[in-house]
Amino acid sequence: MSTTPESTTDLPASPPRSRYSMGSVPNMVRSLVVIGALMALIFFMTPRVNNLGGPVVDVHGPAVSVAEDSGWPISEAVDLPKEWKTTSARYVRGTDGLMTWHAGYQAPSGNYVAVEQTQDATRAWVEAQINRARRVGEMQAAGITWVKYERGAKVQNSLVDRRTEPGELTTLLTGTATFEEMAFFAEHLEPVTR
Repeated sequence: MSTTPESTTDLPASPPRSRYSMGSVPNMVRSLVVIGALMALIFFMTPRVNNLGGPVVDVHGPAVSVAEDSGWPISEAVDLPKEWKTTSARYVRGTDGLMTWHAGYQAPSGNYVAVEQTQDATRAWVEAQINRARRVGEMQAAGITWVKYERGAKVQNSLVDRRTEPGELTTLLTGTATFEEMAFFAEHLEPVTR
């Protein structure tokens, strides 16, 4: 039995190749334009958040608890205009193991200011809170002479009222707020009333 190869004339003819499948430069450019237009449409149709803000946080409740538990005369901002928002309140262990009262606020400008307080503050604690910013002078606010610190590479301003007598609280204001906003904020700081 002999086998002979089948003739190639019996095979169906393949359809001609499309010009679009040949990968020409104009076809590639047209494809990129269509893809770019679709991406732009999706980009402009996607809603974006203009302001990051979480829920308003109760500062007074935690402040009263911390004042009662620690016996410290910690401060909170009282009677700030309603445009100011409270953003955080906590009592945590910080640098050098020092318990630290923190209360954060957002100014109407969107800038942030926090009050940080601890008893018998160490130099390392202050340095950590101000992110090793450089001293730029002093200013008066709320009857206190505050030492001003400014960190240029990352926007952070700080005002420090460092007390050195044993058992006294050091108060530090820090954040992206301007010194003017911090001075205004300092005018509203009062010891927590139980």
